[in-house]
Formats: sequence, C-alpha cells, structure tokens
Amino acid sequence: MAYRKKNGSLYSILILICIIGFWLFENFYTPATYSKSNDGATINDFPKELLPSSTTGEIVNHEHFTLSYNEPYEQAEWVAYILSKSHLTYDDRKRPYFIEDPFVSTKSADWRNYRGSGYDRGHLVPAGDRRFSLQAYNETFYTSNISPQDREFNSGIWNDLEQQTRRWAKQFGTLYVFTGGVLESGLEEIGQEDVDVPDAFYKIIARKKGDKVYTLSFLIPNKPQFTSLRNFVVSVDEIEKETGIDFFTELPEKQQNGFESSKNTTGWKF
Repeated sequence: MAYRKKNGSLYSILILICIIGFWLFENFYTPATYSKSNDGATINDFPKELLPSSTTGEIVNHEHFTLSYNEPYEQAEWVAYILSKSHLTYDDRKRPYFIEDPFVSTKSADWRNYRGSGYDRGHLVPAGDRRFSLQAYNETFYTSNISPQDREFNSGIWNDLEQQTRRWAKQFGTLYVFTGGVLESGLEEIGQEDVDVPDAFYKIIARKKGDKVYTLSFLIPNKPQFTSLRNFVVSVDEIEKETGIDFFTELPEKQQNGFESSKNTTGWKF
C-alpha cells in the first residue's frame, strides 16, 4: 500500500512538472532572430523611389521586405515587398513560431495578444509568397508583419486577393506590393498591449513598364465578404486619404498624377 501511495505521489509530481514546463515554454520561450544577423536590419532590393512615406519614422528593412511600424497601434502601417514570378515556388516549409521583431526599436507586439481574441494573426506579407527560401519564409513570422483579421475575412476574400496577386506576378513577372490596415482612432483593441483591430485593409499592387507605373488598389472591410474583388477596387488617392500615408513620394508629381487617381482595371485579369 505504501509503495502504491509513493508511486501515485511520484506520478502526480511528474505531471505537475510537465504542466509547469509546458506553461513556461508556451509563455516565455522565444526563438533566436530569423534574420542573418543580430547586429541590425539590412538592405533589400525594393526600389527606394517607390517606398511610401512613414508617419512614424520607424522604417525597418528586412532581407525580403520593408515595413513602417506604428507603435501606438502595435503593428505595421505598411509593408512593401517585391513579388516576382521566380518567388512562386511550392517548397514545403514548416511554420515557425511568431516572434517579436528585434529591429523595431520598441519591439513589436507579442503574439500572445491575439490568443483568445477571436482574430487571426493575419500576415501582411503572405508566408505563401516567400516559400522560395527558409529565411524569407521565416521573416514573415515576425509579429511586425501581422495584424488582427476577422477569420472569415482572412481565409476568404483576403486569401482570394493574395492568390490573385500571385497570378498577376506570373503574368507580369514582377510586382511591387504594399499592404496594411487602416489605422485610426477609436478602433477595437486586443491583448495586454492593446493591439488595434483595423476596420479595413488595403493592398496596392504596382508594376512598371519602361518609365510607366501601373497600379491596382483595393480597400476591403475587415469582415466576411461574399462578393467580387472588383467591388473593392479604389484609387491610390483614396487609400492615401484613408491612411494619411503618401505613396510613391519620390516619383515626379506629374508621373504620380498619371496613375494615383485611376481605378482603371484594364490589363489586370480577374
């Protein structure tokens, strides 16, 4: 009888140790940086003349995308990246942990803010666009690259737009993509760090042909949608008005005026 009691006590202690160990791992384990160096951010090949303005001055260059982080909202106000036909591989990648971005001066929000919120950790640069290398894929799991998205929105129309963008990359060869949530006062907040939930997300897709720039822009409410992507086409000017961000600032004003007010979908097959 004493042996059974001793055995039972030992099992209880082992179970308790396992529970504590799992809790510590879940709440405090953080992998090392996903970037090549811990010394600082790097430079990528996104054309500087196409980068948007930053309302915060907190611009971070990763190896495969650039972002402007907005600390009061605990997320990027925009991400900018190149999507080329050569990037579209089907390499199988294991999903890594979401980790804070070491190159954001204030550190990006912890992924645990999303736990139990009912919202997805929505990628801004899609992981599916970055399967061509392990580092490129892993970089998309910095929490500076996620924003709270309605689950049906994320898996529905937003996913449709991401897949359509890949089809355009196959068609045109190289695209320049800008994505973010519309950050404004009065938004719902989640988690201990008060991560804001955007009411809408935008995506601007640009391509160059010689000296000409062609764009197609979308502004979609962050909720389930059951209609065509065409119904959410807007001009770059409209997105600038909603976000306070100036896109294509380094281009000559005359050149900007040539496409920023346009909602022309000619040439963009849906």
